[in-house]
Amino acid sequence: MRAKEVQRNEDEPQAPDGLIASALRTLEFEASGIAALSAALRDGLGQSLTRAVLTIRNAQGRLIVSGMGKSGHVARKIAATFASTGTPAFFVHPSEASHGDLGMITPDDVVLALSWSGETAELKNLIDYSKRFGIALIAVTAQADSTLGKAADVALVLPQAREACPHNLAPTTSALMQLAIGDALAIALLESRGFSERDFHILHPGGRLGAMLKFVRDVMRTGEAVPLCRSGRLMAEAIVEMSAKGVGCVGIVDQRQQLIGIITDGDVRRHMKPGLTESSVDDVMTRSPRQCRPDQLVSEVIETLNSAKITAMFVVEGARPIGVVHLHDLLRVGVT
Repeated sequence: MRAKEVQRNEDEPQAPDGLIASALRTLEFEASGIAALSAALRDGLGQSLTRAVLTIRNAQGRLIVSGMGKSGHVARKIAATFASTGTPAFFVHPSEASHGDLGMITPDDVVLALSWSGETAELKNLIDYSKRFGIALIAVTAQADSTLGKAADVALVLPQAREACPHNLAPTTSALMQLAIGDALAIALLESRGFSERDFHILHPGGRLGAMLKFVRDVMRTGEAVPLCRSGRLMAEAIVEMSAKGVGCVGIVDQRQQLIGIITDGDVRRHMKPGLTESSVDDVMTRSPRQCRPDQLVSEVIETLNSAKITAMFVVEGARPIGVVHLHDLLRVGVT
């Protein structure tokens, strides 16, 4: 009996190997687009980017980002990136702009318009409005001779690139390149302004990023919750203090209330022997313990705790302990 020939149905899903090959081709096309963008920045595009950064930095108003379709989705993300890194920015939909939202844009603002072809019809009124009222216009396009490219005060002309779509139609590589140039603009501006981690925290109070950028003073234990014992006292007193405060350690202070040492529950176990409770804390403590300041970022403290393989640190002003921060405190506020 002859075996039946099996003809593949076009609607059947591809084999796993085919799907992986497709995904890899997509990444290769998109990577080539980013590589072309990098090469262009080392050439003439770099000068245009510099002008664009200076235009945004010197503006008295806000950055207005606009685009249609996939360019619009990218524009929303670019506006969010600028806003989160210290540049007041928001997205204006080009169609809504034509129906009243142009009134949101002032002569002090800068407009950043995205259109791969440069001929997006919905951007026409926004372009005309910008030119009429002398509003600085920055274009992100792949066509220098397009309506948008010619109207712009600064044109960021991106290199041509093939879309990852097998039909070379769906915006994929082009959308990624637009997003990348937006990120490049935002980060270049951020660095030129000296935007710091502390500035970032002000704009990112929520989530893990917000937790990592909190200050130690926001999470430390203070007052009676800080386990302390005077130098010269017996270990019995230190053990009681350590157990009562539940931090797993006790700080040893001198007569001036300055931190001179620390005793951890690990130290107690290592020194466990008859008569330990009658020993002086000075004989057991570790001198010059790691410590932090109240104005340090939580991210810095978590790095120290992890690298030193410890679970708690005392917070000092001058040399006096004013608080203690435990790994559990950091986990509670979302630092992992």
